[in-house]
Amino acid sequence: MKIKNILISQPQPSDFEKSPYGELSKKLNLNIEFRKFIKIEGITAKDFRQARINLLDYTAVIFTSRNAVDHYFRIAKEMRTEIPDSMKYFCISESTAYYLQKYIQYRKRKIFHSKESFDVLSELIKKHKTEKFLLPCSDIHKAEIPDILDSLKVTYKKAIIYKTIANDLSDLDIKRFDLLVFFSPSGIKSLFKNFPNFKQNSCAIGVFGPSTTKAAEDAGLKLTILAPTCTAPSMTMAIEQYLSGEKKKG
Repeated sequence: MKIKNILISQPQPSDFEKSPYGELSKKLNLNIEFRKFIKIEGITAKDFRQARINLLDYTAVIFTSRNAVDHYFRIAKEMRTEIPDSMKYFCISESTAYYLQKYIQYRKRKIFHSKESFDVLSELIKKHKTEKFLLPCSDIHKAEIPDILDSLKVTYKKAIIYKTIANDLSDLDIKRFDLLVFFSPSGIKSLFKNFPNFKQNSCAIGVFGPSTTKAAEDAGLKLTILAPTCTAPSMTMAIEQYLSGEKKKG
């Protein structure tokens, strides 16, 4: 399978030339293009009120992304709710924790974070079981997170504060590409929403993560490149390994 034109279903890196994709493009003489297949849309304060969730009923917030941070404080502002200094924040990563500085005085708050692992974060949550946790999230979220919180027997509430919806890709000639790369189940849904008559034919499909893999397989797609793996923790490494393997085959 000859792969020359690749579409990555994410925004282009700010400095493409110095990014792993830029290096891959130069090294293997590939045409790599980027296009966001999904976009985030905030839930209105009016719709949020219908969920009957009072932000001040909770003593701790669990953030699994920067989007969750942005929309939590947006909702608070729109509802004219002042978040108290006593609020505790449990963040999926250090970068998400530092992102809180956009909205609060970081040093004066109780902030806990893991290293990109909810399993690790759950250990921190377990040490604060008496708190009442709020989990701001999208309408499409990982089911294992509520499952883990249930297993911890902590008091928590899911708060859907933003939606993940398909971008308009009507101007995109999807047939131009030899490889399509996806990073979320939402990206797979967007593909078929925009191109309901999409036929894979000889097009290769790359997927990142188990949930994306399942969504692609459920949609009837034949997968060519999977990441992360032991030898390819990133998608760029997985693509390079695959193409190098194909080249050796002759």
